[in-house]
Amino acid sequence: MTTAQPLDVQPTPLALLLLGREADPRSERGVECPGDLPAPSDPDLVERARAAKAKLGDKVFVLGHHYQRDEVIEFADVTGDSFKLAREAAARPDAEYIVFCGVHFMAESADILTHDGQQVVLPDLAAGCSMADMATAEQVAECWDVLTEAGIADVTVPVSYMNSSADIKAFTGKHGGTICTSSNAERALNWAFEQGEKVLFLPDQHLGRNTAVRDLGMSLEDCVLYNPHKPNGGLTAEELRGAKMILWRGHCSVHGRFSLDSVNDVRERIPGVNVLVHPECRHEVVSAADYVGSTEYIIKMLEAAPAGSKWAIGTELNLVRRLANRFASEGKEIVFLDRTVCFCSTMNRIDLPHLVWALESLADGKVVNRIEVDPEVASFSKLALERMLALP
Repeated sequence: MTTAQPLDVQPTPLALLLLGREADPRSERGVECPGDLPAPSDPDLVERARAAKAKLGDKVFVLGHHYQRDEVIEFADVTGDSFKLAREAAARPDAEYIVFCGVHFMAESADILTHDGQQVVLPDLAAGCSMADMATAEQVAECWDVLTEAGIADVTVPVSYMNSSADIKAFTGKHGGTICTSSNAERALNWAFEQGEKVLFLPDQHLGRNTAVRDLGMSLEDCVLYNPHKPNGGLTAEELRGAKMILWRGHCSVHGRFSLDSVNDVRERIPGVNVLVHPECRHEVVSAADYVGSTEYIIKMLEAAPAGSKWAIGTELNLVRRLANRFASEGKEIVFLDRTVCFCSTMNRIDLPHLVWALESLADGKVVNRIEVDPEVASFSKLALERMLALP
């Protein structure tokens, strides 16, 4: 009998990023956060945040995404989804500092839409988006070369989800495309098909597929999946030429975890439950749900729901828990769709210590973790965003 020897396994760069032991400035995650943070156990954190925010007064405007922790949302001047918050930032031209409690691509969008005199701050630079990381500028440029070789680039219109990096938004603007959100994806696709014959949808395959099939009446056969890690995306030129929707192989790590079993299980556990999910969920989950819509849609549905109704929600847990507490007094039963709890790990990185550190630094005249988008990238990104704003 022999004794097994330890494997000589070297950690991959991605593993080191997730462990917080390396930095990659071009990534949506894993960037080290400088500065000395206050201890999470500090009993004065809430008062310190209040004092710093009061000292800054109208010079600071704090944005809080729906998926943020309650302790952070408490200090937000406005809450909302990513695009609503970016627009809110642009609507506050007198605010010198925009503190964006969200993730990196959201702060980029705020920087693109605000004027040069405003400075956007992300309390933790490691607050990123795994979906946005699934499409890099180099990969998308290579994809466009593949479409060109297949003879279809000139009839293909890129449509990029808001949940993408500034580089991808810039690519979209440069190639005549538009940005979309989960609430206007149908309008964006209708517009795109008026401009061309095909759509390259980045980077969330599920939102693209669900919108094309559920809202536009296409078939699953009209969609092909482009895998950036395979030669030619894993597709033949004939498959590309035959498709209407070329979907990028990306997904949300939170919404992608919900399964058909989750839906069946919750219906069995809670008779009469309404299943309400985000369109970033898998197609089979969306097909089995009672209602499908954006974060804002989910909130409005629950606001309008009758007292005593039962709901299973397929979206990020911080929001689901907040909604459950908010509507408990009305007798509305609201549960997370999956039995296993799941926060957005990168969004959840913005906590009270990071917010306090950012606000106190600004109050002392020191700008930390500023998000600045390259002017040329910002120009083409803004072009794509403006096309979205002009959608009928």
